[in-house]
Amino acid sequence: QVQLVESGGGLVQAGGSLRLSCAASGRTLSTYTMGWFRQAPGKEREFVATITGVGGRTGYVDSVKGRFTIYRDNAKNTVYLQMNSLKSEDTAVYYCAADKFGMWSTNERQFDYWGQGTQVTVSS
Repeated sequence: QVQLVESGGGLVQAGGSLRLSCAASGRTLSTYTMGWFRQAPGKEREFVATITGVGGRTGYVDSVKGRFTIYRDNAKNTVYLQMNSLKSEDTAVYYCAADKFGMWSTNERQFDYWGQGTQVTVSS
């Protein structure tokens, strides 16, 4: 059974940075596609970023392109989301997810395992 634990969330001023971590246990996830999603109050959960298990291809929702970077450290079985130039509209609970098939995935229904989420609050 795969377990994902997010950390690194918190309160930050607009323009600041945070780095989220997602540590996996139970299985080596080097071949899994990993994704970050977020859910703001009163809104549906949305895709933020993905990194494929095969080839390490990355993708982002338009609203975070140029500000967020997803990357992974397979030796630590951990995926990260570096968030720079944060805006108030980035405020949400951020979730990491794992897709065992390792291919391009941006739809939450493609992901098999989910973390519990970490709160990010950006004050303006």
